[in-house]
Amino acid sequence: MSEKQGGKYGALIKQAKQAQPENQLSGKPEDQEAIKPEVIQEKQVNLCVKVPESWRRHWAAQAKLQGQTMTDVMVEALTTVFGLPENQKTR
Repeated sequence: MSEKQGGKYGALIKQAKQAQPENQLSGKPEDQEAIKPEVIQEKQVNLCVKVPESWRRHWAAQAKLQGQTMTDVMVEALTTVFGLPENQKTR
């Protein structure tokens, strides 16, 4: 009867969920930390850039392979070229 309640693999799934490390529960890889800017939190906005789809796929794959986000890469590139307002620090 208990097999029908949890399905064929119910007990196994329940056991696996209980044994998950905390980093898996958060959904973030172990080596990926949340970005903590040194500046006062300001409202975040989207920055839309139109590029060919094949370029975006390539860049997204390369960023993932290097353990970076596209946001981090774009912010770094724009900060390098244009800098930040004088009253703000880099992340």
